[in-house]
Amino acid sequence: MTQQPRRALIVIDVQNEYVTGNLLIEYPDVNQSLANIAKAMDTAQTAGIPVVVVQHLAPETAPLFARGSEQAELHPLVAGRHRDHLVEKNVASALTGTDLGAWLRERQIDTLTVVGYMTHNCNDATVRQAKHEGWNVELLHDASGSLPYVNSLGAATAEEIHRVFTLVMHTGFAAVLSTEQWLRALESGEVPQADNVYLSNRRALGQTQVRESA
Repeated sequence: MTQQPRRALIVIDVQNEYVTGNLLIEYPDVNQSLANIAKAMDTAQTAGIPVVVVQHLAPETAPLFARGSEQAELHPLVAGRHRDHLVEKNVASALTGTDLGAWLRERQIDTLTVVGYMTHNCNDATVRQAKHEGWNVELLHDASGSLPYVNSLGAATAEEIHRVFTLVMHTGFAAVLSTEQWLRALESGEVPQADNVYLSNRRALGQTQVRESA
């Protein structure tokens, strides 16, 4: 019998900055991701899964996430819901320079379910660090989101960024799934699994006869 995960839901940076501020989430639609974040938080509370809310704060003079500003406040949908722990951070990963790792280990958490913003920045940084530090990780792709970029290397839409980052994360850093798939897994006891680099590459090359144990 598969041992059931000891999960914590990590709700990353669901702040006004991403909804009404200067970093507007474009893909998936922010109203959809917010609704899924709320659903995940409510389900976690009912299931006895600890909920950790993470808030990114910068100095008061910063252009983004300025401490004390309305944009830096938690979005009301998250602020008004149950949480077991609040983490303040000032870099991308929620595990760097915070008490999150110790808090999780004290509670013998072995699996982190990540939702929030942004897919390609704070979520990705947290997912990778968590995996490297020994946690199993799940990412709910429709309860996160991205925004577009243009810089000296070119341009990428929010959809392109979100799609590529979630695809790459699913090659071993995290089991990437939808909110509904996660809810069904909680109900059934199924443990979501990530794919891996080898199989993902073989399929891209059209080589279907691969060693599935790789």
